[in-house]
Amino acid sequence: MTPEEFRQALANQGIQLTDHQMNQFAQYYQDLVATNQVVNLTRITDEKDVYLKHFYDSITGSFALPALRTESLSLCDIGAGAGFPSLPLKIAFPQLKVTIVDSLNKRINFLQELVARLNLDNVTLVHSRAEDFSKKGSAHRENYDVVTARAVARLSVLSELCLPAAKVGGIFLAYKAQAAADELTSATRAIAKLGGQKRNVYSLELPTKPEPEERNLLIIDKLTATPQQYPRRAGTPAKKPL
Repeated sequence: MTPEEFRQALANQGIQLTDHQMNQFAQYYQDLVATNQVVNLTRITDEKDVYLKHFYDSITGSFALPALRTESLSLCDIGAGAGFPSLPLKIAFPQLKVTIVDSLNKRINFLQELVARLNLDNVTLVHSRAEDFSKKGSAHRENYDVVTARAVARLSVLSELCLPAAKVGGIFLAYKAQAAADELTSATRAIAKLGGQKRNVYSLELPTKPEPEERNLLIIDKLTATPQQYPRRAGTPAKKPL
């Protein structure tokens, strides 16, 4: 997907990017590739692949959750890595208030420099383990309208890392590939225990070649407060999923 194909694909979804926004994405790509030579940010570095599999894929969250396009929502991205999906969403929809959480300081440093270069406001960067970020007593606990995660862990684990940060009445938006249905089935108990309930699964295909790649966006509503003992201490959710 070339930059112009990226712009047109979003226009087909009713998302019109300005020249300024396109320049921001171009700068994002340049900085990503340059920094990736010294810090492991992504295995995807070809321009067409970055625009499709990182930038476009990140923005598909707004296909499933149209409120991201127009409302001044607080969005928390857990384990964002090189800023996906939160920064492409922020560039496309500047009214969003974004908090990015990652456990590796080198990635946070890259994002700090990128956010400054792109002149993005209302972006907060937090160096933290996900389990510590939203634990009992944290100012971040149950504080966000939308919590996102992309390619971080299985849903049964991810729910414990993300749902505690979502406010009651908020949403956990999980980006998943083909195995979404199986993951959702195995995570149903954990989601309920953490105060969540599945609302919808939005399915689409990325126009990859030679075959399209399946993507699934899982929308989970936060109905009740997460019990105080969750998330458990760092490492436990992955070792002993709920």
